[in-house]
Amino acid sequence: MKIIDFLKDKVTFIISVVFITVFETVILWAFNLNRYGITIIIVINILGMFIVLSLEYVKKWHFYNEIIANNESLDKNYLLSEMLDRPNFLEGKIFYDTLKLANKSMNDEILKYKIFAEEYKEYIETWVHEIKTPIASSMLIVENNKNEITESLSEEIEKIDSFVEQALYYSKVSNLENDYIIKGINLEDIVNEAIKKHSKVLIENRTKITKDNLDVLVYADIKWLKFILGQIIENSIKYKQEKLILIFSAKEMENKVILSIKDNGIGISDRDIGRVFKKGFTGENGRKFKKSTGIGLYICDKLCKKMGQRIDIQSDINIGTTVSITFPKNKMMDFGES
Repeated sequence: MKIIDFLKDKVTFIISVVFITVFETVILWAFNLNRYGITIIIVINILGMFIVLSLEYVKKWHFYNEIIANNESLDKNYLLSEMLDRPNFLEGKIFYDTLKLANKSMNDEILKYKIFAEEYKEYIETWVHEIKTPIASSMLIVENNKNEITESLSEEIEKIDSFVEQALYYSKVSNLENDYIIKGINLEDIVNEAIKKHSKVLIENRTKITKDNLDVLVYADIKWLKFILGQIIENSIKYKQEKLILIFSAKEMENKVILSIKDNGIGISDRDIGRVFKKGFTGENGRKFKKSTGIGLYICDKLCKKMGQRIDIQSDINIGTTVSITFPKNKMMDFGES
């Protein structure tokens, strides 16, 4: 708090003291009080005003500067009330008590929504696990009754299964701490599993798959990495042009391993490439093909960060897209020892 701002706030009080001092001087002069007595009274008035203002300024300066300093240093500004001591002047007490009351009310409201969100998340997770049963049953029925109609039905069921899996991961994306196990896995094995899961649609699209140098050990959660690879494969299928080509390759360096998945699809425009990992962003391709939810890559990015990895995308329009997942070796060793 600047002293000039404090004095501006006290201008009415200062003018009142000056006016009273002048009035007293005139009265005392009218009663023929000698000039020394008048001077003493003026000095006492001015000095008294100075002392009162100084004491008030020091008290308020300490309190308000503490507020400003804490507000600037805190990452979570709503914790401000927890960092303050109750002041000993009336305005500060009123402000402090009001802030405490508002903070308590906010915490109660947040707790209410947090409980609701947790209950909703539990419901979604339960629903996903329950819906998996009829989906699996439907797939089994289709497998046992193959014809032209059930073949089409099978494709739609697989899409439903993919969206249900995406919903499950989305419900967990804000609270992933208790649902992953990092361990050593062979990249070729996990890539083969992801390809196998999507084999039917890949065969239907006459996909040419190339694998290069995948016999590399990395550390990740198998379930999460399989989901990430599945999302990348599905995006390649969604935005393919003519015959789909998928190239899986790994490059091992001194401190990291980079897995690249390259396709020959329609590509992503330069104005969209920087926003593909944002939640809900569909971009030009999503609006054109009406197949994108804008959630898949967002979840992939969150999962990679949680596992200590990085996911990047490079793309050229009408040439193709390359998605790279970087596995740092120092992270691998940390996870391996835990």
